[in-house]
Amino acid sequence: MSGTQTKPDAIRIEALTEFDQFDQCVVLQDAVWGYDLSGMMTQKVFLLASQIGGQVLGAYEGDTLVGYAMGLPGVRNGHAYLHSHHLAVLPEWRNAGVGRRLKLAQRDDAIARGIDLMEWTFDPLEIKNSYLNFAKLGAITRRYKHDFYGNSSSPLHGGLPTDRIFAEWWLNSDRVCRVLAGESPVILPTEHVEVPAELADWKSSDEDRPKARAVQAANADALESAFARGLAVIGYERTPQGDGRFLLGQWDEPLGY
Repeated sequence: MSGTQTKPDAIRIEALTEFDQFDQCVVLQDAVWGYDLSGMMTQKVFLLASQIGGQVLGAYEGDTLVGYAMGLPGVRNGHAYLHSHHLAVLPEWRNAGVGRRLKLAQRDDAIARGIDLMEWTFDPLEIKNSYLNFAKLGAITRRYKHDFYGNSSSPLHGGLPTDRIFAEWWLNSDRVCRVLAGESPVILPTEHVEVPAELADWKSSDEDRPKARAVQAANADALESAFARGLAVIGYERTPQGDGRFLLGQWDEPLGY
C-alpha cells in the first residue's frame, strides 16, 4: 500500500474456497506471525475449515489478499458455536479497520447459518486487540487459560507464556447490537485491571521482559480471581497515556451455556 492509505471500504470481503487462495493465507500468516514450521497452519488446515462448517474469509484490495479470518465449528455443553482461530492483517493495513470488517463478515455469515455465538482466544496484554474486542465489537470474557498454546516461535509473543482469555461474542445480544450501532452499552464496572502502554516494548526487550512477565502474572491472578467470583470483563478503556484497562462487573445478559 502506498503512502496514501486506501479507505477500508475499498476492501472486498469474500469466502475463500480454492487452493491458491489458501496458499495466499499461508504466505500472509508467515508475514504476520513469523512462526517456524512447527507453528504454521498449512494449506490443508484452511481447506478443512472451509469444508466442515467453519469459515475462511479473505479481505482483498484488488487481487491482493491483505487479511483473512479462519474459524472452526465447536460445541460446548451442547451449544454449537464458531471458534475464530486466526485473524491476520498485513502490517501495512493495520489500524485501517480491516480486522473489524472481517469480524463483521464472520458475524453476518454465522447469523445467516443460525449460529448465535462466536469465540476466540487472545492475548490480554495486547491493548489494541482488547479494545477492538470489547469496545468495538461488544464481546465479554469470563475465562482465562495459562500458556494456552505452549511455547511460541513467533517474535510477537516475546518469549512469554501464551496466556489467553476467551472472548464470547453473543451475536444477537442487546450488548453487541448496541455496540455495533455505535451506542454505548450500560455497564457498571466494580473492578478494573491495568495494562501499561509500555508493555509491548518490554516484551521485545531482553532487559525489560521480566517486567512484562510480572504484569502478565499479576493480571492473570486478578482476572482469574474476578472470574471465580462471577464477574466478567464487560468493557475496556484506553487512557490518554495509552494504557489499557479491563472493566469488570456483572454481565447482565447471561446467555447460552
